[in-house]
Amino acid sequence: MKEVVIVATIKVKDGFKDEVYSELLKLHEATHKHDEGCLQYDLHKNLDDENSFTFIETWENTKLLDKHMEKEHFLQFVKFVDGKLENMDIKRLEKEEY
Repeated sequence: MKEVVIVATIKVKDGFKDEVYSELLKLHEATHKHDEGCLQYDLHKNLDDENSFTFIETWENTKLLDKHMEKEHFLQFVKFVDGKLENMDIKRLEKEEY
């Protein structure tokens, strides 16, 4: 199986930035500690929009990525941010062979 790259952009509603950011940090730490197959899981802030954050992730394969999305720390994050986000855009990418 090929590696999978995720670009997950999160736009936080006004007034929720600090608490969502705190949860993003918890998710980042828990993923690095507990998720097999996580090769990269980096959190970035958008320099042009203080309410926008992006995870750039690399996973060994889709099976291990799917397991990540079933883990308690991920599910808790999703539950916590419910109603606090304007948008969450997740792109699943696979590097082209050339």
